[in-house]
Amino acid sequence: MQRVAELERDVETELERDVEIALERDVETELERDVETELERDVETELERDVETELERVVETKLERDVETELERDVETELERDVETELERDAETEKLQS
Repeated sequence: MQRVAELERDVETELERDVEIALERDVETELERDVETELERDVETELERDVETELERVVETKLERDVETELERDVETELERDVETELERDAETEKLQS
């Protein structure tokens, strides 16, 4: 009887250890999944920020170029008008002097 009781205790102890080990593994696996998921989210968020920042730079650069081009056209147009006006005045002055 005593031997049976000892065997039962040994089996019970072994089962408890096995359950404890299995639970630790489950917890460890779950923690690893949680950490992995959190890291993936962090990486995704960081990538989204990087893409957003890069897009903002690209848009800003494009807008600056567009504004620069528009300003150059405006200046060119204004200069052409000024030259035209000056030539017309010179032509009128020559007519009057002739």
